[in-house]
Amino acid sequence: MVALQHYIVHMPHNPLSNSDIGIMDIRNIAIIAHVDHGKTTLVDELLKQSGAFRANQSVAERAMDSNDIERERGITILAKCTSVEWKDARVNIVDTPGHADFGGEVERILSMVDGVVLLVDAAEGPMPQTKFVTAKALALGLNPIVVLNKVDKPDAEPDRALDEVFDLFANLDANEKQLDFPVLYASGRSGWADTELDGPRNSLDPLFDLVLEHVPAPSVLANKDKPFRMLATTLEADPFLGRILTGRVEDGTLKPNTSIKGLSRDGKEVERFRVSKILAFRGLARQPVDEAVAGDIVALAGMAKTTVADTLCDAAVTEPIEAQPIDPPTISVTFSINDSPYAGRDGDKVQSRVIRERLMREAESNVAIRIADTPDGDAFEVSGRGELQIGVLVENMRREGFELSVSRPRVVYRDIDGQRNEPIEEVTVDVDDEYSGVVVEKLAERKGELVEMRSSNAGKTRIVAHVPSRGLIGYHGEFLTDTRGTGTLNRIFHDWAPFKGKIQGRRTGVLISMETGTAVTYAIFNLEDRGKFFISGGEMVYEGMILGEHNRDNDLEVNPLKGKKLTNVRASGKDEAVVLTTPVRLSLEQAIAYIADDELVEVTPNHIRLRKRHLDPHERKRQSRAVASA
Repeated sequence: MVALQHYIVHMPHNPLSNSDIGIMDIRNIAIIAHVDHGKTTLVDELLKQSGAFRANQSVAERAMDSNDIERERGITILAKCTSVEWKDARVNIVDTPGHADFGGEVERILSMVDGVVLLVDAAEGPMPQTKFVTAKALALGLNPIVVLNKVDKPDAEPDRALDEVFDLFANLDANEKQLDFPVLYASGRSGWADTELDGPRNSLDPLFDLVLEHVPAPSVLANKDKPFRMLATTLEADPFLGRILTGRVEDGTLKPNTSIKGLSRDGKEVERFRVSKILAFRGLARQPVDEAVAGDIVALAGMAKTTVADTLCDAAVTEPIEAQPIDPPTISVTFSINDSPYAGRDGDKVQSRVIRERLMREAESNVAIRIADTPDGDAFEVSGRGELQIGVLVENMRREGFELSVSRPRVVYRDIDGQRNEPIEEVTVDVDDEYSGVVVEKLAERKGELVEMRSSNAGKTRIVAHVPSRGLIGYHGEFLTDTRGTGTLNRIFHDWAPFKGKIQGRRTGVLISMETGTAVTYAIFNLEDRGKFFISGGEMVYEGMILGEHNRDNDLEVNPLKGKKLTNVRASGKDEAVVLTTPVRLSLEQAIAYIADDELVEVTPNHIRLRKRHLDPHERKRQSRAVASA
């Protein structure tokens, strides 16, 4: 996964001069918010109104979401940097992810900005991720600008949302200056922001002006003559320039072809190298400059080993810049080679060595991911923040041509004072009143503790509960079924707590193929009364592959290849055409969350299949007896 992306890399013959960046006033801000509160859409409008686009330039909606998966899912996964010019000042803007799974991106980005714009949906109010990013920003001493977005929605309640924001700041121990935050009312999609709710609603000028007034400028003059220092915040690989590290220049200046060194977090020298390129962010482009100055956000090329959280500095510097600690991962899965009968048919990257190299590259740029080898050497423990983060990594790998098997997610336990502790998540649910009872019941079954339950607007109930992370694995699909697709569930890491005891897992068994070949429609039709199928006729299956969900709590082996027997008895009429029930197609995240401990998800560029860990039925029986006797 590329940590911080760019869009159009322009390499003009004449790099931007020092006058373009040195004299101009600089502001560094991050846009932070809960998922789907309008961060990327607001950045689109900021770019348009600042003149970053030509009048006739065709620009895609959510231009900052350039990654294919981001566009398909409508979410921001990777933090991205851009810049605009406003009244002789350059404003570097970082668009951050909203999902808690990608919180590692937010934590690193906040260390290289001087202010944040906190976006809050005027209807939903502060949500779990709002609390997470705000806590990080306040702890760093940043003074947020609060923008109540989507105030033109019919169900918007900006006064209530503002009160909830103030309460959130107070609960997070904000100081007096942070509590005295400026407020704007806005509609990012419509492209306006105002200091008053009933203001003229013409443009985003009030937001630009407030950023220049409220966000402090970096101490460029004070730090200009010091030796060069920069904390590496994000890492990416460029096919032409090699490794590229991005961060904010803390002290001094730097020109291309200068020799500098990399210091690790403990002060040890990583390497010495010559800077081949200095790139600055200009609108949606990233352009070479002939000098980097203190306070600006730039990307450097030329290093071979230096990585994220290391300090890039002058040879005379001996003390590294302190890096922000990253919250530990809460779940882990096992990645292993694909050893199914159809292995190697879709992908060209199937060896464990190649999978390991790819995972190690991921861990280098994505500090929220941790990779560990297993004793047998053919599998790897991948730990992260949540199912979505793991799912995005697997999706990226399958698109790159990898084939692999993925286990069921497991929570990461922590030993505290000799006692096993597990991660607890704060779950915020908004559902129609009629479904609140079943949601509370299901959360209680998962050892959840109800924290708050109150009625919100338009017949909705908001439920806040603290639930063990392992109880939430695979729950989202069940939640959507229980609420008829109308509920929203958000979760974020809350704390560690002593082990809560056994939690009921999947209540049904699965239908397992006992043959290898092409599934026959007639056979599936006759088996439909046994459960829901994940496949349809004509698909390739193999022995030990999971075909569907059994109606009962035990696994059932079935033959999907059994066709209709022909006889010499004539029928008076033609056979009726067999019509199958539409199969259930699980997404990658749904499949990973659905499987049990003795099952795997086979992932290839063209297929997502569920299977038993042991394909041979006799081996499965031996393993089940061994588990029962243990």
